[in-house]
Amino acid sequence: MGTPETRKAPNILITGTPGTGKTTLAEKLAQKLVSGFDFISCGRLITEHKLHCGYDGELETYILDEDRLLDHIERRMDDLRGRCIVEYHGAELFPQRWFDFVFVLRCNNTVLYDRLAARNYSDKKIRTNIECEIFEVLLEEARESYDVSTACVFSSKFQFFFFFFFFNKSSKHILGIGLERWFEHQKGTLTTIEI
Repeated sequence: MGTPETRKAPNILITGTPGTGKTTLAEKLAQKLVSGFDFISCGRLITEHKLHCGYDGELETYILDEDRLLDHIERRMDDLRGRCIVEYHGAELFPQRWFDFVFVLRCNNTVLYDRLAARNYSDKKIRTNIECEIFEVLLEEARESYDVSTACVFSSKFQFFFFFFFFNKSSKHILGIGLERWFEHQKGTLTTIEI
């Protein structure tokens, strides 16, 4: 993985409450970025590689084995020496040195409710995630874990997407397309990213 100075390209972390569009954004960025980034979905890794200690029926989620997940991701990131987009709901799990850019995605609570209901989440799980979004739990976690550089807000006619962007100041990397250009041309929805 190297340090920010020795990586071939930056590593990006995309976080946010479930249903805010992390996977959609991560997949689209991985496809669109010039350097050919690798997309790492922590949720998929946890289930596919059984990086958990069982299932918590009350919380309706797997109990994460943090050490095994971090070891798995670190091996993958070491092989690539940059060009990784990691998607996970939280930011504090990861060492700060791993990432050059961090996005925290947020979304309108009504839209979020509809998305979580469409996933057949229980009322309790929907309520827990919406409360997390209302109280900005994951945004605050990222603020505490990373230096704040820039905050960007995108909105559309039907819903709001909030991107809070944190930048590792020691990084000398510039994304192939230039994040400023991407922000300028973003149309406001995660399905219409145009780079």
